[in-house]
Amino acid sequence: MRMLFDDDEARLAGLKELVRPDSGDGSRRLAERFTDRAVEKGLGDVTYGFAESPFGELLVALTAQGVVKLDYPDRDFDEELEMIAARLSPRVLFSPKATNSVRRELGEYFEGKRRDFDVPVDLSLARGFARKVLSATARIPFGSLSTYREVAAEAGNIKATRAAGNALGSNPIPIVVPCHRVVRTGGGLGGYTGGLDRKRALLRLEGALAQEDSSRA
Repeated sequence: MRMLFDDDEARLAGLKELVRPDSGDGSRRLAERFTDRAVEKGLGDVTYGFAESPFGELLVALTAQGVVKLDYPDRDFDEELEMIAARLSPRVLFSPKATNSVRRELGEYFEGKRRDFDVPVDLSLARGFARKVLSATARIPFGSLSTYREVAAEAGNIKATRAAGNALGSNPIPIVVPCHRVVRTGGGLGGYTGGLDRKRALLRLEGALAQEDSSRA
């Protein structure tokens, strides 16, 4: 077995076919052993796994800097992983072990036992003003609401409300970067990358839904 790890290129070529989340239990366990070793040896620039949630299974992807992608179950996970490979690195490995901490914190959050995420985030999939908007959004406290105008101002351009909304609508790390806490300046929920039902559910979980109709102008 050791010889499988003597050549990086051969190792990655084999893993590409072996590491399939939809494999049978035996194949999946074997694949996880391979990928755990590969991750330990620094062969995977991006690792991913799946986390249970009240909304179904979530896709979670990480880089060495932190969580880089989180997707709801109605997204095409294969397409999302291909996008990650194209934009970040083709060295993408399925590794539940590497995503343990994120999955644990998400579970605690959904159970009402966690208010803040400790896992770092990697905003590499956002650029320019959008990244500033998401950085500002990440600072909104649990149970609080902000408005698109306030987030735009925090990002450096109070007039760029629409651009702020677009950035939040394409947030690659919902829940952890809490774009659900941003509502319309004039009142109302506004939009949400995961749909308004999920936005309401998250705000109810945080006890913030009652603030919806009294959001600041």
